[in-house]
Amino acid sequence: MSKKKIDVEPIEMIWSDRKRHLGMPLSFTKFSLSDDRLFVEQGLLNLQSEEVLLYRVRDIELKMTLWQRIFGVGTVCLSSSDTSAPHVELRNVKSPREVKELIHKKVEKAKKERRVRPMEMVDGATDRDDDPDDGFDDLDN
Repeated sequence: MSKKKIDVEPIEMIWSDRKRHLGMPLSFTKFSLSDDRLFVEQGLLNLQSEEVLLYRVRDIELKMTLWQRIFGVGTVCLSSSDTSAPHVELRNVKSPREVKELIHKKVEKAKKERRVRPMEMVDGATDRDDDPDDGFDDLDN
């Protein structure tokens, strides 16, 4: 019986970090970012791995408690249209502002490459202003 070798290119990671405790990377939660995906791996013996395609990210939020600021860490929260991971938190990462900006740039790049346009609905997509270039007809009430 011969084994077939699967030829897969390795994923180049742009950023990676671990969840930190008291500012030190002493956990079994690892975060990684590639050009088009965000990876979260948790566990030592039982490994759980989750990935989010960056073009599906809808919102990025930064949270920093007093203790996190003291230790130079923060939590970057992502909301996505991914059904298996609609909300992802990168807890206690080092340099959280820079991480948030890096993710933001990669999300915008991924959306541009896939030609994804945001479809934000406001009050049933009715026009509430007088902007003639917004694509909505003004409603006369």
